[in-house]
Amino acid sequence: MKRLTILAFGLLIPVISFSQQALWGGSQIVSPEIHDNHTVTFRLRAPKAVKVEVTGDFLAPQKMETPYGKFDAPGTAQLKEGEGGVWEYTTPEPLASELYNYSYIVDGQRMNDPSNVSMVRDVASVSNLFIIPGDPGDLYRVMDVAHGSVARRWYDSPTLKEQRRITIYTPAGYENSKKSYPVFYLLHGSGGDEEAWIALGRTAQILDNLIAQGKVEPMIVVMPNGHTQNAAAPGESSRDYTPAMGGGPRQAVASMEDSFGDIMKFVESNYRVKKGKANRAVAGLSMGGMHSAAISAQYPNTFDYVGVFSAPPIASLMARDNVDATKAAEEFVQKLQTQQKNGFKLYWIACGNTDFLYQSVIDSMKKMDEIGFNYTYRESGEGHIWKNWRIYLSEFAPMLFK
Repeated sequence: MKRLTILAFGLLIPVISFSQQALWGGSQIVSPEIHDNHTVTFRLRAPKAVKVEVTGDFLAPQKMETPYGKFDAPGTAQLKEGEGGVWEYTTPEPLASELYNYSYIVDGQRMNDPSNVSMVRDVASVSNLFIIPGDPGDLYRVMDVAHGSVARRWYDSPTLKEQRRITIYTPAGYENSKKSYPVFYLLHGSGGDEEAWIALGRTAQILDNLIAQGKVEPMIVVMPNGHTQNAAAPGESSRDYTPAMGGGPRQAVASMEDSFGDIMKFVESNYRVKKGKANRAVAGLSMGGMHSAAISAQYPNTFDYVGVFSAPPIASLMARDNVDATKAAEEFVQKLQTQQKNGFKLYWIACGNTDFLYQSVIDSMKKMDEIGFNYTYRESGEGHIWKNWRIYLSEFAPMLFK
């Protein structure tokens, strides 16, 4: 019996050792290493690899063809193998302050950095991230300030005939006060879901930091799932699907615009919110920008603040030389005229000058100019990327509820 006990203990040692390594050990490699001069070193132990590359948005972009034109894709750089099979690459120049995403390509296979536990999902791809301190990078970091809360809630949507998942940010102090707050509805793009803005957009960090600086009014931020065929992000509902641009395979029973009233009803019934259009804002990126324009037009006296990021407000103008699209554009322009007649405080359009939707945005604004529609346009560099959308959020939020 004693010998069996010793044997059993001996067999458990490797398991215990492995568990302890997971708890206390892990990789001894530092990667990424952000140096004082803001150059960055990436390291990966791969002694059997033939070729190791790093790809990320900190590198010069590569052009990729899309149905809408050329699109900026992350660049690549090759690591060099050193002692002990550790591959290494250091950026030749300091990196500007920003949040960056990256991953490795090892002999043609994409993988994440095992030395960096900071990861984020974009559509179906998971990558690592790091932040270079400074401006605007410090806005995206967790700083020593009062923090708001982030909750994932389920709400009933009679229009879509299902329970749906939503992400809601409440500012610091919400739980311990009886104060009511304005509401900002923030919508994701075609490849996103209710997790996109909070994870990739760093909404909680941006709001926490700007509120602490006194630049933003404390507000509730509501981030719904804009794909009406999906109840929730992948892995968060009973419906299994692979995330993809445009959402999942289920046939939607209604549009985002038609079902948006269900979201507002849930928020205003379950949170202490200030009522009235002066206390409501809606904004979104790409598909979410089109949703924001359509929702604010469909509910023309509901929002005083509208933000359209990297998207044409008149979405039907993207389908040029199409009779139905032309008719749809004319009908939408009529809605814009009603919206302007009812009045609003800010209609803010933003787009990068290399965005593949740039021309569609310009075409929309020309049509809006024809009817004298009052908007503000903010043009940035670069394209259809989260770097721009985080900047737009950090600029749009301080203009709200003033």
